[in-house]
Amino acid sequence: MGSGFEDRKKAAEGKWAHDEALRFKVMARRNKLLGLWAAGEMGISGAESDAYAKAVVQADFEEAGDEDVFRKIRRDFDAKKVAASDHIIRKKMEELLAVAGDQVMAETK
Repeated sequence: MGSGFEDRKKAAEGKWAHDEALRFKVMARRNKLLGLWAAGEMGISGAESDAYAKAVVQADFEEAGDEDVFRKIRRDFDAKKVAASDHIIRKKMEELLAVAGDQVMAETK
């Protein structure tokens, strides 16, 4: 009797860990795509664009949620005088989350 419960518990823990790993991959991919988009908006290209995208991914480790990433983009846009409203940035974050989800799911099949 106990082993059936333990098996279900382990299966649930495994699914949760898998789901968390997928969520992490999707968010990291979204942040990379967002960084590449923002770099383009700021006129950054080539290796600098990749480096900027990595910095956006790193910014997400400052705190839980999206605000750390949003603040980085907002600050950088303001510094470079890029005319993009908060709404545009947040909308791009949403759009790229869907794109990132599709990409990661396609890669895991």
